[in-house]
Amino acid sequence: MSIYPITFSIPSSKIIKHKPDKEKFLSSLIPGDFSTYIYNTEEDYYNEYRKSFFAITLKKAGWDCMRHYEIIANGCIPYFKDIEQCPPNTLYLFPKELILKGNTLFEKALKESFMDKNEYYEILDALLEYMHNHLTTTKMASYILSKFTFPISNILYLSGETSPDYLRCVTLHGFKELYGTNCHDYPKIPHLYYSNPSTDCLYGKGMSYSNVLCDSYHDDKKDLTIIEDIQNHVYDIIIYGSYHRGMPFYDIVKSNYKDNLILLCGEDIHSCDYSYWVKNGHTLFVREL
Repeated sequence: MSIYPITFSIPSSKIIKHKPDKEKFLSSLIPGDFSTYIYNTEEDYYNEYRKSFFAITLKKAGWDCMRHYEIIANGCIPYFKDIEQCPPNTLYLFPKELILKGNTLFEKALKESFMDKNEYYEILDALLEYMHNHLTTTKMASYILSKFTFPISNILYLSGETSPDYLRCVTLHGFKELYGTNCHDYPKIPHLYYSNPSTDCLYGKGMSYSNVLCDSYHDDKKDLTIIEDIQNHVYDIIIYGSYHRGMPFYDIVKSNYKDNLILLCGEDIHSCDYSYWVKNGHTLFVREL
């Protein structure tokens, strides 16, 4: 069956270049405690993690969460209680073993009121290296492409809605970074581009996923010939960034791209009929598998 696990990812530009100085043991930002959600800018939010040795993260509606990636990217170790209960194919690409080592160090430090900083930075360095190698948006796009054996030069990335969807947005960013205008997003996802600076109305205030693409990465002219280009097989593959949130032109797409069609599922909670899509010859990547 052509069903693969997938996770969120983060733009490489969001990952620290130098390990920051630490001011406190544990971040005061607590998931679910809205009184601690006091950060209005991405920089202030990131700085909270940068100055902390550890930060709490946890399973919410789904196991995967952008917070996990933001904590690591800012040179902080997530304390992720109960991660050992995560299903094996969920958070499949996430460094669970390293997180468990961090959990052990955190709990030991609390118990003994002492922390081995050499051990801390060994774990942190390993997490940052793993993130660079596996969890950036371009690495996630490459992971998807690794499941195909034919050359891919042109990609169409379709969306039913343009409102924020973490998996759709960050994965599209990865393809754009790799392919530029040769990955065409239709319709254009406005909050991904520099020309759409307002983030107040976006989920999570747009932190980590908005205003991350040059406007030159979208070729408006391709919008005008979208149906014709699908029919003429201009694209090597077509990706639906969230098939739960709309599949424009599906009847035309499936008649031209049955075996070269990718469906992404980034939902926290869902009841996907995977077998239906696989029987139609499509390839699925599912976040909460």
